[in-house]
Amino acid sequence: MPETTPETTVLRLADLSQRKPHRFSIRPDRPKQEAIAAQLDLSGLRKLSFKGELAADRGRDWRLEGQLGATVTQPCVVTLEPVTTRLDVDVTRRFLDEMPNPSANAEEIEMSEDETIEPLTERIDLEAVMIEALALALPDYPRKDNPPPVAAEFTPPGASPIKDEHQKPFAGLADLKKKLEGDE
Repeated sequence: MPETTPETTVLRLADLSQRKPHRFSIRPDRPKQEAIAAQLDLSGLRKLSFKGELAADRGRDWRLEGQLGATVTQPCVVTLEPVTTRLDVDVTRRFLDEMPNPSANAEEIEMSEDETIEPLTERIDLEAVMIEALALALPDYPRKDNPPPVAAEFTPPGASPIKDEHQKPFAGLADLKKKLEGDE
């Protein structure tokens, strides 16, 4: 039977079996969810779960495959009203003993095209992987469905608002052209 994650979410690789996968299931309690919501600047976070398995992969490398599920609440970018989004995301990370080194030039280091690779360390923090995956899956610009139009006027204190006819800079050119043609 496969091992399951103990109380801690930090796994020491030397303690894990190389032959069979290590299964994990993380469901943070309410205080931990609130702490993660504050860390990611969310209005709310519910039903956060991260489950999957970590297995040895080609030599000393390790592969994590899991599923992240969460219900997040963020402010709408237009109205600032709460927007609730359900996230269900597949998560893959490959922890490599030797990272690819495309260039020896120290001045320029390019990011690898493979976003799933990370350097292998002695420990893997499953909670950190979960929080990173959640942050990457969040909507960048959450919007409420069919938000009402927003009317805004920007004027200095005591000044009158600019009228639409004054916002058309080329409208006065026709009058100027008539004046110039009339003077000739």
